[in-house]
Amino acid sequence: MDFIENAEPFVKGLWYITLPATLIFLIQTIMTFVGSDASDGLDADFDGDLSHTSGPFQLFTFRNLIHFLLGFGWTGLGFYELIPNKPLLVVVSCGVGIGLVILFFFIIKQIRRLNQDNTMRLDNAIGKTAQVYLTIPAQQKSHGKVHISIQNTLRELDAVTLQDFAIPTGASVKIIGTTAAGTLLVEKI
Repeated sequence: MDFIENAEPFVKGLWYITLPATLIFLIQTIMTFVGSDASDGLDADFDGDLSHTSGPFQLFTFRNLIHFLLGFGWTGLGFYELIPNKPLLVVVSCGVGIGLVILFFFIIKQIRRLNQDNTMRLDNAIGKTAQVYLTIPAQQKSHGKVHISIQNTLRELDAVTLQDFAIPTGASVKIIGTTAAGTLLVEKI
């Protein structure tokens, strides 16, 4: 790497920042596509907890540092000949580095908007009406089945009643609660 050894100290410093940051970025990218990117893997030595803000994640992470250094280093090297004023070059390079971090925030925010939780929650059924599919015996002696639409999906779920009479197939019922066993508690309408 003679081009680094023969460069002036400012350019040499930029190369010493840029090459490791690029290598780490490539490793992180490969690990992301392989699926081993569960976390950044490094903890900060300071409290960077921004949980009180509405941001999707923490600002001070190893990944964000690499994005900043990547933008800073490559911008400094790319514009070194075009911007002879070194303090101005450092300011422009810092701006591009911060811009990459902001771009990463924006991309992650958009990706998180795609996240859906389709886990069925029985609590979402309380207050809704259902159609009895299999007769529900009186006073929780055993369970019957109901058809109900929860979270825009038609489901067949177990149901019991506290009433003194059985609820026949085809009757409409109202969901009044759930049991610890994950069964719907219903009453005839």
